[in-house]
Amino acid sequence: MINQKTAIQQLKEIKKYVDKDAKELRLAAEWEEDWKILIATILSAQTRDELTIDVCENKLFKKYKNLRRLANGKLSEIRKIIRQINYYKTKARNIRESAKIVVEKYKGKIPENIEELLELPGVGRKVANVYLVAAHNADAIGIDTHCARISRKLGWTKNKNPHKIEKDLEKLFPRRYWNSINWILVRFGRTYWTKKRDEDAVLDKIRRV
Repeated sequence: MINQKTAIQQLKEIKKYVDKDAKELRLAAEWEEDWKILIATILSAQTRDELTIDVCENKLFKKYKNLRRLANGKLSEIRKIIRQINYYKTKARNIRESAKIVVEKYKGKIPENIEELLELPGVGRKVANVYLVAAHNADAIGIDTHCARISRKLGWTKNKNPHKIEKDLEKLFPRRYWNSINWILVRFGRTYWTKKRDEDAVLDKIRRV
């Protein structure tokens, strides 16, 4: 297993590439309001961030100005608005039901602990952790496709299960790095994911640090 010092240095090297090539790249979880962070993060699962941002910014959030309006929205209307999103029928139901739960059970305030977040429809560990980092700068690691792929390539983990990868990275990295891991790897991954040879070449250099 790779040692902590090497892993930290590799993460810093990846960040250098991000700062050079993808610093301004916007992620789906980047919004000023907590409820928008949650809804967009639910919708972003298995959907490109660019598409998620466009649908949310130009359609969904223009139609529904807050969680209460979304909670009271017609399911058919929500489906129509997010139709470009993968699994839009399931996600339309999930975001409306999550909005209802937050409005009715939590008086409109989104929970700040992972156990309660995981009770919301459409919220798994990745969504919950990404939300907690984006909304509250929490010490958490969201494991998505990019994060899992790059972590395995660098030898930070041998696992494929996202929860196991999360635990491996928590053991490998000091807590102060946790909330930066996802956004660094996702930005890096989004920059190189269509250029596999370029990504592999960069990661080969990083492995030798």
